[in-house]
Amino acid sequence: MIIISIIILAFYCVLIIAFIIGFDRIENFNSVSATPKTSFSIVIPFRDEAQALPILLNSLKQLDYPPDKFELIFVDDDSQDESIKIINGFLDKPLDRVQGDIKVIKNVRKSGSPKKDAVKTAIVQANFDWIITTDADCIIPQNWLQNFDTFIQKYQPKLIAAPVTYNSINSLLDKFQLLDLMSLQGSTIGGFGLNNPFMCNGANLCYEKKAFLDVNGFDGNEHIASGDDIFLLEKMTAKYPSKIHFLKSDTAIVNTKPEVMLKKLISQRIRWAAKATSYKSKFSKLVSIAVFSMNFLIIMLFLGSIIGYHSWQIFIIIFIIKFCVDFILLFKMARFFKQQSVLKHYFWASLVYPIFIIFIALNSFTSGYSWKGRTYKR
Repeated sequence: MIIISIIILAFYCVLIIAFIIGFDRIENFNSVSATPKTSFSIVIPFRDEAQALPILLNSLKQLDYPPDKFELIFVDDDSQDESIKIINGFLDKPLDRVQGDIKVIKNVRKSGSPKKDAVKTAIVQANFDWIITTDADCIIPQNWLQNFDTFIQKYQPKLIAAPVTYNSINSLLDKFQLLDLMSLQGSTIGGFGLNNPFMCNGANLCYEKKAFLDVNGFDGNEHIASGDDIFLLEKMTAKYPSKIHFLKSDTAIVNTKPEVMLKKLISQRIRWAAKATSYKSKFSKLVSIAVFSMNFLIIMLFLGSIIGYHSWQIFIIIFIIKFCVDFILLFKMARFFKQQSVLKHYFWASLVYPIFIIFIALNSFTSGYSWKGRTYKR
């Protein structure tokens, strides 16, 4: 057991240290001084988002970018609340900087993935060469498009992933989610820094329309409910390995909101984890195995200590090593997002996290999940 524990711990620590190195390799990008040249179609799928939309719409009004160089495409996926009314009210009012084309279209369902269908429906009607996707419960930074434009002019990429964090952190559940998201974002940026991009977030994702069409969009994974971001990343990386980048800029951070209930958080995370078995990236699978094995080991060592199978010393030593290595990556992420205050909750969250991650992983293999009133089966 000790030898196996050492192997798993070493494997995991090497991976996290690699992510730390990868994170540092990507330079902060803060240049927004170039004359805007890129035109964007901003795609926002929504379903029953009446509470969230006013905040998103208000942030969109503040976008500092030439209005003739972007459009907003809202894709309605069968909303039953007042989402449409709220968007129409937004369109009826005098808009500050948002004077470009604004569309509200109905989602054309063709597959088992409403989100992918919504993005494809929008891209068919998009007028511009670059697509940016975000979610209806997000807050967009003022210089968002400027950052993407300057980055595109400098690097000529095909796909750009960008950072996402939570903006409303009140309860302990919120703080746990923020630490979890920071670990995911740290792994995401680290992967890009290692030239092995394997994760991104559709709440802040930009790609060339032509490149999307050249890789046949979401063809081949429409049957999987989620994954409009990661599966596209895999296809883009395979075709354009040197043209996939991460925009590491604190003025390009999209804020979203955490789940307010544990039940919804579990459903969300099962939805995220359920697509893991369909990943094609070997590195992605390697990361999944390492994270699962390490957290499973922590639980087994803890239980083994209770029943006297081995001493508490083994559990404590391995837990402390994992604790310290993880903290370095989280510290860098917290500093990047300017959310260092959440780190004081790291200790208790590190005790809960192994149970949480193993529960999510096992359920993603054995059961379906419900999301926004829809049930998805394995």
